[in-house]
Amino acid sequence: MQPADGLPKNIVLVGLMGCGKTTVGRKLQTMLGYPLVDTDHLIEEKARLTITDIFARRGEQAFRELESAVLNELSAPGTPRRIIATGGGIVGRRANRRLLSQLGYVVWLQAPVDVILQRTARNRDRPLLQTANPRERIEKLIIERSPLYHEIADLELETAGLETEEIACGILESARYHFTRS
Repeated sequence: MQPADGLPKNIVLVGLMGCGKTTVGRKLQTMLGYPLVDTDHLIEEKARLTITDIFARRGEQAFRELESAVLNELSAPGTPRRIIATGGGIVGRRANRRLLSQLGYVVWLQAPVDVILQRTARNRDRPLLQTANPRERIEKLIIERSPLYHEIADLELETAGLETEEIACGILESARYHFTRS
């Protein structure tokens, strides 16, 4: 059952790195007053390491285990409404996709490869892009992950060319419509 305002318990933002999950999450936080939870930040707190260090010292598999553990904690009953910005690869595990779908209204934020490259170019905290050809890596991730995002998305939204406020307003309007007709 949804609250009287027609909004879901949580708004969950998924998509590749550089698509605007954190930026849009902050705007939604301001508009709704819900706390913003970033799964990558929770992982860093839990591990007491940066994501780059987790990948370097423990490997991607260990990072994915931490990611699943954090998602399970966010799924605990009785938690308050939140905006949840996820890491791009969180959809890789079937159990994670199930939990994400149960958490609330799932929004898949998308951007073209050139936009992702521009947004992530100066950020060295992206272990998956520390490669000789970041464009090729992003293209490969889009191919691998798009079906997984699509599987759980209540809304698919292209972010390139839109202002953050436009994106956030669109998400809220869509979420209200979705839950008032359900």
